[in-house]
Amino acid sequence: MSVREGSLEAPPRHPVDWQNPEFYDESSLLKELERVYDICHGCRRCFSLCNAFPTLFDAIDESDTMELDGVDKRVYWEVVDHCYLCDMCFMTKCPYVPPHEWNVDFPHLMLRAKAVKHKQGRTRVRDTILSSTDVVGSLAGIPVVSTLVNAVNHSRVGRKVLEELLEVDAEAHLPEYHSRTLRRRLGTERNSAAAAGTEAGPTRGKVALFATCYGNYNEPELGEDLVAIFEHNDIPVRLTDSERCCGMPKLELGDLEAVQKAKEVNIPQLAALVDAGWDIVAPVPSCVLMFKQELPLLFPDDAQVAKVRDHIYDPFEYLAIRHKHGALRTDFRNSLGTIAYHVACHLRVQNIGMKTRELLQLVPDTRVEAIERCSGHDGTYAVKKEFHAISMKIGKPVVNRVQKAAADHYCSDCPMAGHQIEIGLADGSRPEHPLKLLRMAYGI
Repeated sequence: MSVREGSLEAPPRHPVDWQNPEFYDESSLLKELERVYDICHGCRRCFSLCNAFPTLFDAIDESDTMELDGVDKRVYWEVVDHCYLCDMCFMTKCPYVPPHEWNVDFPHLMLRAKAVKHKQGRTRVRDTILSSTDVVGSLAGIPVVSTLVNAVNHSRVGRKVLEELLEVDAEAHLPEYHSRTLRRRLGTERNSAAAAGTEAGPTRGKVALFATCYGNYNEPELGEDLVAIFEHNDIPVRLTDSERCCGMPKLELGDLEAVQKAKEVNIPQLAALVDAGWDIVAPVPSCVLMFKQELPLLFPDDAQVAKVRDHIYDPFEYLAIRHKHGALRTDFRNSLGTIAYHVACHLRVQNIGMKTRELLQLVPDTRVEAIERCSGHDGTYAVKKEFHAISMKIGKPVVNRVQKAAADHYCSDCPMAGHQIEIGLADGSRPEHPLKLLRMAYGI
């Protein structure tokens, strides 16, 4: 049978069989790593996406045989460490994804390797701390603690201490922590009254906001801007009664048991909100992706997970659907000029199109230049001492495009990617989230 390269069919993702004991068998894993790495070596289309592939290809090219059999197995794990599960290789580059008979799913193979590493107790304390976003956020949300944490983050001496103790790079951006969190700013009283929404297409016209750890503790303005925009469009917004981290940081660590624990807190209440007629929105693409894709693939037989998957939206996706059905206000008061817009990887792999650009370009006298390259931030990768310089190299093409655009504003759907660009620019300018820009356009 001839091997057919490429396909016009949509590439399916297979469920992750993470509860099967063989999933954690290292010898079986190494055999599959060898199979896939050899396929990647023969293709090399993904060399420009991240540092996982150059690490592999350089090791092969520098080996005695110039083939995979000449590479030390320790390099296999270096490749794993450089993968941050952005999914871009699967979605945009690889011609051997399912339904191809070679059945290559590089990100899920890396996830398996990370899970094996975690199961073996090889997770560093630093990585456990960095991925415990809700725990760290709740502690840092205490007024005295947040003041101290922010002071350390802004101190050169404090950052050097962090670099020595936790190997958090002194040049990396660390977010502010707010004791007056988004949930405290919005309050739960908005949840007490029953709300009626106006349907538009599949949207039901009233949303429950999953604040996210980052949106709650680090940039509560994201949620405030979202609420202002949605309520301007006559869409009632309430908060979820409580929430845990979506699980993406623990997924990237391979700690799938922690992902399950977060899921057991979040999914029942989100599913109950869906049953009560609410749609779900979250302002951070990684969190939306977690509920849309990762949890359904980890728990394929869970009906509640599927229910949430079908009713959670990126905020601009939600507004774009309503615009398509004539339910979006376009009473913009202010033009935005030129916007250099970085399209976040975890938004791109949702396959919803550029809804952010679509909506911003509704604003009169506004032009949006989209940049579809990785910023290099990718969760905790860019703050780690051993990876920060590499992350900045990965993001350099994005920074160059922003500089060349000489735009009035630059932004990213991922707020952390926006700050990664800010570091690269080093000109004192600040990113403005697309939600902030849309609110500015409305003049609200």
